[in-house]
Amino acid sequence: MNEKIINFIDQHHVLTLSTAVDNKPYSANCFYIYLPEENMLVCTSDKTTKHIQDIEINNYVSGSIVLETKIVGKIQGLQFNGIMLEAKDNLLKKCKKQYLIKYPYAILKLTTMWTIKLTFAKLTDNRLGFGKKIIWEKNDNL
Repeated sequence: MNEKIINFIDQHHVLTLSTAVDNKPYSANCFYIYLPEENMLVCTSDKTTKHIQDIEINNYVSGSIVLETKIVGKIQGLQFNGIMLEAKDNLLKKCKKQYLIKYPYAILKLTTMWTIKLTFAKLTDNRLGFGKKIIWEKNDNL
């Protein structure tokens, strides 16, 4: 993964997650953490939510993380694709530990932990030049 993309992900905390089932899209916002060793985003959500019910049918997701600004020279945003799965076993333990470090208040309602294994990321960063994009795609050999 490109270091500029990782730095951008680490500077933010809310992502927009998009799912689709039967050609019907749905979006939700989630607090997240990033696990660099696994190249995964991690969030929590109840199994009864629409987006989680969608991923039980189609776990290919897309999403975005953005910096809100009206200043053109500061525009930054990440678009991503990935595969979303429930965290289990040792990965679940790691996810919970790291999530609670960043969001200690989540202990009050820590629901099911979900991972998004990134397969594609595109960072737009106008600070590097107008419309400058950095693209990363998963290499199947990794």
